[in-house]
Amino acid sequence: PRSEWGHVYTVEIIQGLAEFARKNIINNGYGDRVTIICADGSMGYPEKAPYDRILVTAAAPDIPKPLIEQLKPNGIMLIPIGSISLFQSLIKITKSANGKLKEENLGGVAFVPLTGRYGHKF
Repeated sequence: PRSEWGHVYTVEIIQGLAEFARKNIINNGYGDRVTIICADGSMGYPEKAPYDRILVTAAAPDIPKPLIEQLKPNGIMLIPIGSISLFQSLIKITKSANGKLKEENLGGVAFVPLTGRYGHKF
């Protein structure tokens, strides 16, 4: 049942993209299940942490510490890691019940660069 579905929090640093996404989410009937925050995505969204899953859709130079801290025990994060150019790897991070991290390289990908405090510097 819909009442048992989870809630998605998405963080977008560009105000215009956040507003565009918000309108599309609402227009497609998901406004009650998705919250769009305009902020630095490399910092995550600690206000609603911890999270079962974290999906990062921009390539970071390294794994942002705040995202690891916001991942629940037994949680999974997918994050592209690598340079601003096309040399990136999709990394699956699993946090065990005791907080130990396991990283798995899922292969090459190409994403836009992550910006913000823990993102790429231009």
